[in-house]
Amino acid sequence: MPFGFGRRKSEADQPSGGIAVAAADAARERAIRFFGLTEEWRLRGSMAITGRLLDTLNKREAIALVDVTWAPADGDANFEPAPGIKTVDPYDLIVVMAGPETLATTDEDERAAHRIHKVSFDVALNAPPFRVVGTIHMYPGSEPDGLLDRSTQMFVAVTNPTVTIGDTILETDAPEDVALVNRFYLRGIDQVDLSTGEAYQRLPGTPLGGTNWRERAR
Repeated sequence: MPFGFGRRKSEADQPSGGIAVAAADAARERAIRFFGLTEEWRLRGSMAITGRLLDTLNKREAIALVDVTWAPADGDANFEPAPGIKTVDPYDLIVVMAGPETLATTDEDERAAHRIHKVSFDVALNAPPFRVVGTIHMYPGSEPDGLLDRSTQMFVAVTNPTVTIGDTILETDAPEDVALVNRFYLRGIDQVDLSTGEAYQRLPGTPLGGTNWRERAR
């Protein structure tokens, strides 16, 4: 089953705000693996892109696929050939997995800039029927709740993701590092403890100091 994630990497190993570096030149078209989730199906195949998969999806244009197989979204059945599927519309995709080969190369200065200027938040994104737990990286002054607002950016990247449907974790043996989540499907965002995937519980009494997740973004 191709989706589900629990691996974690140190920030030093996760350039571009936690996203791994691709081995390919950003200006050259290349074939990549495709793993996507719709409301009813898991899809996998291959596509040709230039640059980052995230940018390709945010263009909101149909994407050509080849060698497509599919299976029910709940993970209860094996993949079967789907020769009739030649393209996929980003609007139909709730989650798309991005491995290192799907991301444009960046140099060390660019990676350092991302690490310095972005703030990380551990969150759960509720995009029915899926729930994605992981880390998002936002610029100072932005808050995770802002992902619920309208934007030109259709997908948001979640690093170290765990994807569930109901009580089932969708597993994968592929080296996926990032879940790209369609913001149009988002119905809620919670700050969570990544070790449990559950929201932090507010303790009784007054704060003892420090900053909370909203204050860190300011």
